[in-house]
Amino acid sequence: MRAALKTVEQVTAGEALAIDYAGSEVLLDPAGAAWFAAERLLVVSDMHLEKGSSFARRRVFLPPYDTAATLARLAAMAAKYDPATIVSLGDAFHDDEASERLGDDALRAIGAIARGRDMVWVTGNHDPSPPEGVPGIPVDMLALGGIVFRHIAEAQETGHEVSGHWHPCARLVRHGKAVRRACFASDGVRLVMPSFGVFTGGLNVRDEAYAGLFHAATFRAYMLGSDRVHAVGPRDLYGD
Repeated sequence: MRAALKTVEQVTAGEALAIDYAGSEVLLDPAGAAWFAAERLLVVSDMHLEKGSSFARRRVFLPPYDTAATLARLAAMAAKYDPATIVSLGDAFHDDEASERLGDDALRAIGAIARGRDMVWVTGNHDPSPPEGVPGIPVDMLALGGIVFRHIAEAQETGHEVSGHWHPCARLVRHGKAVRRACFASDGVRLVMPSFGVFTGGLNVRDEAYAGLFHAATFRAYMLGSDRVHAVGPRDLYGD
């Protein structure tokens, strides 16, 4: 919920970390978006729009502001980088009917974000069907410039792959104090995006679910700080 309380100025002011990925510079933004400058491509993942309304249908009541807050963050990223294309790497919507529950304000916000640029919706396990009534192009996966963009990493993929799904988080312990933050997870070949939604949790990169995805020697967790991204090697990472 802290991200939901940030102003647009706070979201856009963070200093992105440049990494070399697939022979190009990619900026990892502390808001949880990746900027591929050469392609003018902005990538986010796991927004889980309308998670609050999904829970409400099961009589679990959360503050109903998650969609507005997440879209405000996305609008801030679009304003910061002015992308030609925005790719959402799946689970943009918390369930397969969530796009139909979007209110007028949310639809206008998505329309404003998508205006003048391509909006690509990669389907995910939460939203396997194309979204209804929103601008953009639904795809199962996207191959662009030698990089595959999909929702869930595939172990058999040998090339560069950008994915989401796991909501990676990392835990760092220093001087007896622990810090746990969402992170980008990458070994230079695979890049797993943090969740962009304000109501989403995270799975520690030390969890066995990640087994076999990364080369240990080159793995880094790029932890999201309040105003910058911090690269942390595997020897400094702890499980939960």
